[in-house]
Amino acid sequence: MKLPELQKLEARWVMQTYARMPVEFVRGEGARLWDSEGVRYLDFLAGISVCSVGHCHPDVVEAVRVQVGTLTHTSNLYLTEGGVRLAERLCESSLGGRAFLCNSGTEANECAIKLVRKHAHGRGISKPEIVVLEGAFHGRTMGSLSATPGLTTDDRFRPYLRGFPAVPRDNVDALRAAVGDQTAAIMLEPIQGETGVHVIPDEMIVAARELCDATGALLVFDEIQTGMGRTGSLWAYEQLPVRPDVMTTAKALGGGLPVGACVTSLETADVLERGDHGSTFAGGPLIAAASLAAFGVLDDPELLQRVRDLGGRLSDGLAGIDAVAEVRGHGLMLGVRLRGVDAREAASRALAEGLIVNPIGADTLRLLPPLVIGEAEVDEALGILSRVLV
Repeated sequence: MKLPELQKLEARWVMQTYARMPVEFVRGEGARLWDSEGVRYLDFLAGISVCSVGHCHPDVVEAVRVQVGTLTHTSNLYLTEGGVRLAERLCESSLGGRAFLCNSGTEANECAIKLVRKHAHGRGISKPEIVVLEGAFHGRTMGSLSATPGLTTDDRFRPYLRGFPAVPRDNVDALRAAVGDQTAAIMLEPIQGETGVHVIPDEMIVAARELCDATGALLVFDEIQTGMGRTGSLWAYEQLPVRPDVMTTAKALGGGLPVGACVTSLETADVLERGDHGSTFAGGPLIAAASLAAFGVLDDPELLQRVRDLGGRLSDGLAGIDAVAEVRGHGLMLGVRLRGVDAREAASRALAEGLIVNPIGADTLRLLPPLVIGEAEVDEALGILSRVLV
């Protein structure tokens, strides 16, 4: 099927909720994608940080191939080993408590919101509030959407859930002022991805931990985009001066398949009890097999060191391009603020030259390449960007 015909079918039959680029991808391998015309691309978006092991990683492919021919689904009314092993791997690599497996990042955040509210009611708080940061993105279901300040300005979807006061991401005094006797939690992303890759200052994160410790509130880290090695450590909080009480993750966790998780510390492991939460597909054998294979690839000290090294190489190269005003982020999670160049036009020119990047607003490009790339791919991307950022 030719691209114009596919576009016509999509316009007729698919709800028009996405602004799609004029390309159909049909095959992927490593950091490369091929479109329906046979054109090859270097992928520096990785499905928005989903395909961190690269496209069709052989370990993930083999794990899925074996599992799909053995058992795909039974429901959570019964035990299957894969989901239990995945929960074990998640908790042992992070907060040490328990995990609730689900299907996406927004579902993981919904679980965290419910956990936080129940925990607060147990402390005698009648109207729990979760303090969030301006510029955050926590999802698009009504709970996670209500926790995303930039999206709750749209009156067409009101009423939103109450109880999510928002403060600037770099204002410690505003954070302190927002925390009171109804505060159930402070919820934040260590690096905000969807609004342009903004690193939350350490002083904000330290203040959040101190405020939670002083009031009994919980500190929740949304590591949906930063987790699974994206910043050069398995979890971004490992490079920070504090640990959260609850952490959410998704995206790269599934090696390209849909999965999410809400992970607790030992102290919060028993907040949610039987009947409090559930999911039909979550933690099934097929997804668990893919996730465990992805863990095997990404939870590797040598790979994580390479992510840090390549992130530095990419950041330094970007800083040398005249049209680049600022480079933000850590590891292979970078936001590039442009001067005098429209980001959407630059992304279109890059696509035409075989490089996939993500424009955010008028002046920022987001780069999220697979973590399995090497120096040659970094240099190739830099060469293309130096030509199109004019």
